[in-house]
Amino acid sequence: MPKHFLVAALLALSLAQPGFAADNDQALKSRFEALWSKLAGQKLPADIATSNGRIEAQQILISSKLAGSVAEMFAVEGQIVDAGTVLARMDTAALDAELVGSKAKVRQSLTSEVAADAMITQRQSELALAKQEYERAKTMSEKGSGTLQQRDARESQLRVAEAALKAATASRADASAAAEAAQAEVARIQSQIDDSTLKAPTRGRIEYRLVQKGEVVSAGAPIATLLDLSDVTMTIFVPAKAAGQVSLGDEARIILDPIPQYVIPAKVSFVSSEAQFTPKTVETSDEREKLMFRVKLKIAPELLKSHENQVKTGIRGIGYVRSNPATAWPAELQTKLPQ
Repeated sequence: MPKHFLVAALLALSLAQPGFAADNDQALKSRFEALWSKLAGQKLPADIATSNGRIEAQQILISSKLAGSVAEMFAVEGQIVDAGTVLARMDTAALDAELVGSKAKVRQSLTSEVAADAMITQRQSELALAKQEYERAKTMSEKGSGTLQQRDARESQLRVAEAALKAATASRADASAAAEAAQAEVARIQSQIDDSTLKAPTRGRIEYRLVQKGEVVSAGAPIATLLDLSDVTMTIFVPAKAAGQVSLGDEARIILDPIPQYVIPAKVSFVSSEAQFTPKTVETSDEREKLMFRVKLKIAPELLKSHENQVKTGIRGIGYVRSNPATAWPAELQTKLPQ
């Protein structure tokens, strides 16, 4: 469209606005400049690509590993919680009873170990006596003052004592294995009880509270969702030419629709290796220029932490990426943050 036609159209739009005063040239000029900026847009350097997107935060599902009833629910929607904050507790009455029984088995197995140790001591004493009596009977037999029958009897007693010691030693090993199994069962049940206390894995904001106290949930069912406020990004789509020149870590800028007066610094954290909206067959250079690549702009965690109360997901805005680091950001894209 020729420039004068565009100017005429803008003038007509301006005249049609309510409250317009024909003799107010300054008002007309201001109205015209605003319309021109809105329709024509701001001129950006060729090395800066722009695209609309929306703010997204990493969502974490807080889930119960075990099926059961929710005994207590502490999660409050919109609340910012630290890592380790208790969000809910599951009913552990059955597990508590199992734990008591398993601890009793541990004590029983430890008692069995003590009894087995005493039995080994007894069998060792019996074996020592049997060895002495056998040696005495053997010596007497060799000197002719004892019979072979006496020596054989003592030898038999020696073999019985040796077997008894081996049996006692085996019983001690069984008692030790039973104690280890009982202790492992205690650890398993205790682990399930610990897992029944659901904690925030990282600092973030509770997005949704999905269950209420007393509800029964299945294993793995989410009870709340947590937004990780240290991992906030905006996903935009840029042409193939810009995507091919953008590198991970390159500087970027974000301007959000509700607060256009602020310019938020960011960095490129992801560039897709595959094009989006790809035609089935791309043959000409013009068609290749239409390919769009997904790019993620990540806001620095330390910046997010200082403004975490203002961080809201779903807000739309515009992202800017700079394919040439030597290109200076224009004045309207210089970093400007709320104080």
